[in-house]
Amino acid sequence: MDAATILHADLDSFYASVEQLLDPSLLGKPIAVGGGVVLAASYEAKAYGVRGGMPGRRARELCPGLIFVGGHFGEYQKLGDAAIAILSDFTPSVERISIDEAFADVAGTENLFGPPAAIATTIRRRVRAEVGLPISVGVARTKHLAKIASQVAKPDGLVVVDPATELTFLHDLPVELMWGVGPATRARLANLGVATIGQLAATDSHVLERLLGPAAGEKLKSLAWNRDPRAIETDRRARSAGAQSALGMKPIEERIFRPALRHLADRIGSRLRAKALAGRTVNVRVRFADLHSVTHAATLSAPVSATAIIAEIAEDLAREVFAMHPGEAIISLLAISISHLEPQPVIQLDLPLRLVDEPRRPGSRQGAARWAADRAMDKVRGRFGWAAIGYGATLGAAHSVPDAFRELAEKEL
Repeated sequence: MDAATILHADLDSFYASVEQLLDPSLLGKPIAVGGGVVLAASYEAKAYGVRGGMPGRRARELCPGLIFVGGHFGEYQKLGDAAIAILSDFTPSVERISIDEAFADVAGTENLFGPPAAIATTIRRRVRAEVGLPISVGVARTKHLAKIASQVAKPDGLVVVDPATELTFLHDLPVELMWGVGPATRARLANLGVATIGQLAATDSHVLERLLGPAAGEKLKSLAWNRDPRAIETDRRARSAGAQSALGMKPIEERIFRPALRHLADRIGSRLRAKALAGRTVNVRVRFADLHSVTHAATLSAPVSATAIIAEIAEDLAREVFAMHPGEAIISLLAISISHLEPQPVIQLDLPLRLVDEPRRPGSRQGAARWAADRAMDKVRGRFGWAAIGYGATLGAAHSVPDAFRELAEKEL
């Protein structure tokens, strides 16, 4: 059996911890980053039930003494970079997966730095001393188990999982600690009487596949038995680009969802074009009032990166979701992601044929004009800032989550 050499390091309650670091008077107090919507909460606030994505009014009801702070987004990036950089002092095999967490494989470094548990202890001590922030670390034989171990270690702890007892450790834990098990999947599993990872491991594979789909069912079954062959990806390339907007609780009306989707499309499109990428699949996620989410996707014949094209396709997908759920009246979140990315340094023009969906084909005359308009806006923003120019269609979009926070939270691209 392989040794436990994979570390998952995760800064604790990162955004709120940074705010407490910058203003020591906030230490030990329930704080939330945000305003209209909670972007992040301290452990003291979480003890009252305050969570990220929650409307600010609801958070104040749960925690009357809650202190809201605006957020120092430049500090988040700087301190996150400094903390993750410490892992690279111990191994070149580091895979950063977000602003505040990363994997590292320390196999072969024992002669230099000691066993994995000692390395993890040193990393935690250095992050606290040099960056000023608490960090939890999980050490295990696989990436999935290391990530779970870091969650169990929170707050500000270390958990090392012995390969000889890893299933005993894993199977007693709640199923929601697994990668890919969100509120909706957890509810479906609960209807089967599955609450722990061990119960999931013992569930018949065919039952899971019928409940969750063949791919998700098979994946979760494997992870429940700690079968995770994934290696550390030091050159982790984006497979998708996404953005989301927490709306609070808003009615399903054109004036609400259309500007929000246009704003998300603008953010995603600009990031794709900055990296000379385009994608063929547009996915829209809608979260309703009871916090269950529905996703709907369309795969296109040509990759797209133009803001207007992404927005129009996303609007169509959202309307289809609303039509399929006529009993829903309230939305709390909208998200767009673009996948199946490929290089697109320039637009290749189509032959001059009349197409029904011509404005949405990037190589058509109108599609190329849209892309050119986007590139002109990109140049203005690059020189004068994002707020210097924008689309009129995004006016009225909910901006309860600052764009600076969106940029940090958008992990893939």
